[in-house]
Amino acid sequence: MTTSDSLDDATTSHPATAAERPDDFDPGRTDDPDEIHALYKNLRSRCPVAHTSAHGGFWALTRYADVAAAAADSRRFISSVRAVVPSDPRGLRRPPLNFDAPDHTPYRRALDRTLQRRRLERLEPAVREHARREIGRMLGAGGGDLAAEFGTLLPAWATSEWLNLAPDIAPVLAETSAAWVAAWRTADRRTVNTMSERMYDIARELVADRGRRPLEPEQDPASSLLAERLDGEPLDPEQIVAALRQSLVVGMVAPPIILGAVCHHLSDHRNLQDALRAHPEDIPAAVEEFVRLYTPYRGFARTVREELVIHDRTIRPEEPVTLVYASANRDPEVFPDPDEFRLNRPNIHQHLGFGRGRHQCAGMPLARMILRVGLQELLAATADIVTQRVPGGAAMPELGPTSVPARLVARSG
Repeated sequence: MTTSDSLDDATTSHPATAAERPDDFDPGRTDDPDEIHALYKNLRSRCPVAHTSAHGGFWALTRYADVAAAAADSRRFISSVRAVVPSDPRGLRRPPLNFDAPDHTPYRRALDRTLQRRRLERLEPAVREHARREIGRMLGAGGGDLAAEFGTLLPAWATSEWLNLAPDIAPVLAETSAAWVAAWRTADRRTVNTMSERMYDIARELVADRGRRPLEPEQDPASSLLAERLDGEPLDPEQIVAALRQSLVVGMVAPPIILGAVCHHLSDHRNLQDALRAHPEDIPAAVEEFVRLYTPYRGFARTVREELVIHDRTIRPEEPVTLVYASANRDPEVFPDPDEFRLNRPNIHQHLGFGRGRHQCAGMPLARMILRVGLQELLAATADIVTQRVPGGAAMPELGPTSVPARLVARSG
């Protein structure tokens, strides 16, 4: 069975029991990004469909062809059972991430409606002003943490603008989401629940307000969700709240990690830093290569509707399957010299940094804008960015630095 046709030709067989199946890898042995990428490189060549007993047991697809095919096959690879590993121990299912079509469709349609190019063009000036203010504050202090500070506050401001939240909400959102993520990574359930409830409160107040005073659906996610219909009926108000709560979290997790990783790269490669500073028109293309190279998620999960055999490994319906986007994006069969930054890769549009298929990242257009604007303003305001390495990194399902202390040198004149 070849990699390219493995999912199309998947068949059923009799799987080994959990006791008989050996573990192929240990995802918890390190959170260091370089070590994790070395692990994926080994798995791609030695065991492209790997298993671990960690987090209750799950499979990992590590080759590009298998990951891309599974992500595009929403009939056999579903999200309604497990969409992430590790998953919420409370078993909560929030749309659209944890829903399958057709239930998934109206939530996704409503969010997509508010992320069209014209809307983002109207949001960009405000996001740019937020970036300049936060960078100016850090420059005044001589530096700061480009992941935990700038990388957290800028997405909070951008998310607040997208949701049309009051200006005083963004700092609260940044603080709350950062605390939620930190507690999630350390399995601090009490703090997870407390911070999650705060974000639910933001979402509930937003939905209640839009119910009284709706905005144009194309300009406001809550109003768009309230205007949607499923079989002619309005969406469940609690599920609308859940969808907005999901958006608050997802929009705040990945940007700090990837912005931090990008700044490390620019600190290590001064020639590229200077080249992008001199030629800002290359920054959009650079963002795409950075997303490929520093994909901030190890991967999202699916389960299968029926037993499948992929590369001679049998996967059963109740077993989570992680689609390791970070590994797929460094598969040398698709991206030559995959560990190297190459501006304007001919096939960069093939990267899976935002996923693929029905569950491709709903916030992808906003995330691209945040990364582009953040990088443009950071380079425009500085003459040099020098970062400091902090051991470790984000725990599953994320991948990358969570703290990037940096010295920033202001551009003269």
